[in-house]
Amino acid sequence: MDYKLIKEVIDLIQEYEAGCKANKVKEVSIAGFKKWIANTYQEEGNLDEPDWEGKENGRSSESVINTLIVHMNRYAKSYSKSAIFGSDFSSQEDFIFLINLKAFGAMSKMELIKKNVQEKPAGMQIINRLIAQKWVAQKDSKTDKRSKVISITDKGLKALDAQMDKIRQATSIVTGDLTYNEKMELIRLLNKLNDFHQPIYDKNIEPENLLKEALKKD
Repeated sequence: MDYKLIKEVIDLIQEYEAGCKANKVKEVSIAGFKKWIANTYQEEGNLDEPDWEGKENGRSSESVINTLIVHMNRYAKSYSKSAIFGSDFSSQEDFIFLINLKAFGAMSKMELIKKNVQEKPAGMQIINRLIAQKWVAQKDSKTDKRSKVISITDKGLKALDAQMDKIRQATSIVTGDLTYNEKMELIRLLNKLNDFHQPIYDKNIEPENLLKEALKKD
């Protein structure tokens, strides 16, 4: 019997245990060992580069990524439309705004709009629809009398709860047949992109200057 593989596994376990000791990890376990391998493993060589439409004609990877992100947004919207069909919701943004108010509590109108990466006019239309449905209530801000603080009402919670099963189904189907590990990797990559773009968005740069200012980040 060739014991080389067994020796290599033992060496990995010793390395894992040494790392646990150095980092004062209390519990050394198989589950922890698996996680450690997943987090530290580096595949030798380069990843296989996928094919894409137009690649042979010089289409860039950036172009493909942009197109696929746009397509995914449209797919998600189509499932959301199906989830709210026959309800009093007008758009997926309506229930996304309510979900944020339920999860994060009362906030100013602009805070809610920015949290959902919406332009102000479109965001205000959504909020006005929610107010008209009496799904949210507004009151003067204690810190800034010029702004309004909005919160979800009991009626809004009931409307959201009545639709949540279908909303969860729509959310689930968007991730398709990705495995758990693929979902975790996608979250990591999307968070990385979000961390890049969020500070630019927060500056409220006018459209005519946005591209120029965003390129300065490189």
